Amino acid sequence: MNLNVADLGKEYIISAINTGGDDEMESFLFSLGCYSGESITVVDRKKNNLVVSIKDARYNIDKELAEAIEIEG
Repeated sequence: MNLNVADLGKEYIISAINTGGDDEMESFLFSLGCYSGESITVVDRKKNNLVVSIKDARYNIDKELAEAIEIEG
């Protein structure tokens, strides 16, 4: 499942990043600390964005980025 369907406040483990070959998006997510094996939590949902917590930092990401992040609960 991807991050768009994650429950608020629950910690998940990133299982894969599926950007469809978009190296720029993959590089951006990696720079946030978003890669396979890392934990991630959805802190809040906005209209078109998610607020996520990765490595004690919070980021606002859009639904397209969230869709690329595959998680396991």
